[in-house]
Amino acid sequence: MDSIFQHFRKEEQPFIEKVNSWVKDVEDTYAPKLTEFMDPRQRFITESIVRNSDLGLTADGGFHDAERQRVLIYPDYYTPTKEDFQISIYNVNYPKKFVTMKHSQLLGSLLSVGIERSRFGDIQLTDEAVQFAVAEEVSEYIHVHFTQVGKVKVSVEPVQNTEDFIDVKNEWTEELHIVSSLRLDVVIAALTNSSRAKASSLIKAEKVKVNWAMIDQQAFEVEEYDVLSIRGYGRFRIMSIEGRTKKDKIRVMIGALV
Repeated sequence: MDSIFQHFRKEEQPFIEKVNSWVKDVEDTYAPKLTEFMDPRQRFITESIVRNSDLGLTADGGFHDAERQRVLIYPDYYTPTKEDFQISIYNVNYPKKFVTMKHSQLLGSLLSVGIERSRFGDIQLTDEAVQFAVAEEVSEYIHVHFTQVGKVKVSVEPVQNTEDFIDVKNEWTEELHIVSSLRLDVVIAALTNSSRAKASSLIKAEKVKVNWAMIDQQAFEVEEYDVLSIRGYGRFRIMSIEGRTKKDKIRVMIGALV
């Protein structure tokens, strides 16, 4: 276990233990295990652990190229199907002529009805439609209790045909950064083209999230597949850490959400 922990952050140890318990359950029962929705970093950790076993792994988030996905861990005899992921896609009905729906509003309203974030996946919005992915286990609860976003009355209905799913493609532009370390303040300074002092002030002002969690430690170190949100600057992803330069600087490929 210690050999696994040393590759990840200390605060990720409880999640690593959970993944290890899933792997053991699948090995012992010889039956597949379906997880809740995971962010890219959680999937990376899960894939890293499962890769060291004889088990298979695949993921699906309902929408095409979904950011948040459920993971199926299964023994070698098993062939996964789309139905195994137990994901429902719901369309939100609201007065589109008078209201502009925002991602943050919808997310807050879903959480306010008592559904944990791990129970639903991506929220997709266009000018014409709003949809979200949810675990089938709580879909009936959502259908009954999710009736309002802010002050706006809404209703939901399942989207039956995959052809009707919203397909909002996230585009990332990649850029290679040379940084002195993987400290959060150093990486933020590079991304915002500012000083470390300015980057530190952004972190202290709680304007920086890593993997959807507020981080207020300048010395926090980023890793591959971390997603960084910087208020006023956008969202970024650590695509890969590509070694060091001759001057011992670190080469990091970072994607910026267009």
